Amino acid sequence: MAILLVSLTLSERRTTLVDALRLFQISEVDEEEKKKSLLLLKNNPSLAAVEEVQTRSGRFLVPDSLQRPEAPPHASPRLSLKDQKNNELYNEFLLPSFFIPKKELSEARIFQGRRRGTDHSVISSLSIHSLAETNGSENSETESYCLSDAGLTAVAAGFTKLENLSLVWCSNVTHVGLRSIAERCMSLKSLDLQGCYVGDQGLAAVGEFSRQLEDLNLRFCEGLTDAGLIKLVAGCGKTLKSISLAACAKVTDTSLETVGSHCKSLESLSLDSEYIHDKGVLAVAQGCRQLKFLKLQCINVTDDALQGVGTCCLSLELLALYSFQIFTDRSLCAIGKGCKQLKSLTLNDCTFLSDKGLEAVAVGCSSLTHLEVNGCHNIGTYGLESIARSCTHLSELALLYCQRIGNFALSEIGRGCKFLQALHLVDCASIGDEAICSIARGCCNLKRLHIRRCYEVGNKGIIAVGENCKFLTDLSLRFCDRVGDEALVAIAEGCSLHHLNVSGCHQIGDAGIIAIARGCPELSYLDVSVLQDLGDTAMVELGEGCPLLRDIVLSHCRRITDVGLSHLVNKCTLLETCHMVYCPGITAVGVATVITSCTNMKKVLVEKWKVSPRTKRRAGSIISYLCVDL
Repeated sequence: MAILLVSLTLSERRTTLVDALRLFQISEVDEEEKKKSLLLLKNNPSLAAVEEVQTRSGRFLVPDSLQRPEAPPHASPRLSLKDQKNNELYNEFLLPSFFIPKKELSEARIFQGRRRGTDHSVISSLSIHSLAETNGSENSETESYCLSDAGLTAVAAGFTKLENLSLVWCSNVTHVGLRSIAERCMSLKSLDLQGCYVGDQGLAAVGEFSRQLEDLNLRFCEGLTDAGLIKLVAGCGKTLKSISLAACAKVTDTSLETVGSHCKSLESLSLDSEYIHDKGVLAVAQGCRQLKFLKLQCINVTDDALQGVGTCCLSLELLALYSFQIFTDRSLCAIGKGCKQLKSLTLNDCTFLSDKGLEAVAVGCSSLTHLEVNGCHNIGTYGLESIARSCTHLSELALLYCQRIGNFALSEIGRGCKFLQALHLVDCASIGDEAICSIARGCCNLKRLHIRRCYEVGNKGIIAVGENCKFLTDLSLRFCDRVGDEALVAIAEGCSLHHLNVSGCHQIGDAGIIAIARGCPELSYLDVSVLQDLGDTAMVELGEGCPLLRDIVLSHCRRITDVGLSHLVNKCTLLETCHMVYCPGITAVGVATVITSCTNMKKVLVEKWKVSPRTKRRAGSIISYLCVDL
C-alpha cells in the first residue's frame, strides 16, 4: 500500500485535500488515479512537501476540521506512526503535520482503506512530539496548539492495542490523560514521557494498569517524587527492562532501592541527577543482575558504586560515565575485573581517570568495540596503546580534547585494530599526519573519518586515506587549516563519498571540490562553508556530477553567486536543505531559483532581506532566517 508522507499547513480547500488523501489510502485504486491525486496534492499551495513511501500498513490521523487559520511555524506538533510488524526507524513516517488545536485533536479520526473496516489495532506505535516554542513571549498563542488530556483520551479510545507511545515535551498532558491511556491501552510496552508534567498520580496509574510495560523514559519530568516511581515499579516492575531518569529533583536513592528489589529483568538504566548517591546505584547493581546498559551522570556517585557494578553486573555491555569529578582508576579496575562482556565505554570529563584505569579495562574487556574518551586530561598515549594491544576488535574510536594522546598511540591503533570503521578526532593537538597515515595503512575498512581542529593534520595524512581506505563514505575535516585541494583529489580518486564536510579548510578551492564532483557521484551531503576561494565553477561541476545531493551548506562562501547556484539547483533537484547565509553574491533571485527548482526542499537558511514577498508566499514555511536582520 502506498502511504503519503505529507507536511501540511491548514487550507480552506478541505474537501479536495481530504479526498486526495483518502484516495491514497485505498489500495485497489489504479495507479493512474493515484498519479492524478498526487499531482493535485503537489500543486496545492498549502503543501510544503509530498513524497511516497512504502510500508505494509498505515493510517492517517487527522482532525475533523482543516478550516483553521495558519498558525506560526514554531507551533507545529509532529506526529508519526510505525508499522506494527516492523519497529525499524526507517519505517516511521510523518503524519500530516497539521497545527492541531486541543479541541480538534480531541475529535481526531482515522482514514482507512475500504476493506479494513474500523479496526484500529493495526497501529501499535504513536509518537506526538510538541515543537511549540514561546520565543520569549508569555502571551504566545502556541499554548492552544499543544496536545492536552482531551486529545490523549481520544487516542486512548481509538488505539486500544497501542504498544508504543511517545509524548515528548507535551507539557499540557497531565495525570488525567495518562490515566486514560493506562486504563484503555493495556498492551502498552514503551512509554516516553520526556518533558511531561504527569506527576505521581500519572505514574501510579501506569503502574496499576500497564502490566506489560518494558521501556520507560522519565527525563525532565518535573513534579515526580519517590512516591510515584515506587508505585509504578511496584505495579509493573517485573516487566520493566529500561528506565531513563534525568533532572527529577525529588527522585532519590529511595526510588532506586525499590527498582533494585522489583525490577529483576532490568537491562538498561540511564541516570542524570545530583540527587542520586552510591546507595541508590549499589541497590540497582545488586538487585538487577541482568543489567547490560548503564549511563551515569551523577556527580555524587563515587568509586564505591562502580565497584559494586563491577562485582554484580557481569553481563554489562555498555558503560557511559559523564562529568565525574570523584571517580578514580579504582572504578575502572573493578569494571575491567568483573565486566568481561563490556563492548562500549564512554568516559566524558572524568578528571581523575588515568592510563592505569584504561589499561585495566583493555586487559579485562578485550571484546571492546567502541571507545570514547572526551576531556579526560590525565589519559594519554600509554592508555590508548593498551587498547590497541588488547582490544583488537575495536570498530569505533572517538578522542575529544585529548591533548596528551600523540601520534604513537594512533600508530599502535593502526597496527592492532584492523577492524576499525570509524575514527573521530576533535582538538587533539598532538595528533598529525604520521598518525593518520598509520591509521590509513592499517585500518583499510575505515568507513567514517571525522577530524576537527587538529591543526597538525594536512594533505599527507588525507592523501594516505584516499589511497588506502576504499570503503570510506563519510569524511569530515572541519577547520583543518593544512588540508587543501591535493588531499581532496586523492580522496575523489580512491573513495566514493556520500558525506563530505570541509568547513573552514581555507586551502580548499574549486579544484578540490571539482575533483569530488567528478569522483563521488553518490554524494548526498556537502558542507563547504567558510571556503573563501570556492566559486561558481565548482557549483556547476557539482550540479553535473552529484545528482543525488540532498543537503548542502554554502554559508560564508563569498565567491558563489546566483549563476553558480542556479546551475547547482537546476541539476540537483533532490535537494532538501540549503544553507546560504553570508554569501554576498547570492541575491533574492538566487533564493527564488532554489525554491522554484527544488520541489523536495524542506529548509532554506538565508538572510531575511533576501527573500522576496513572492518567494515568502510560495515557500514561507520552509525558509529560516538568522536571529538578527543583516
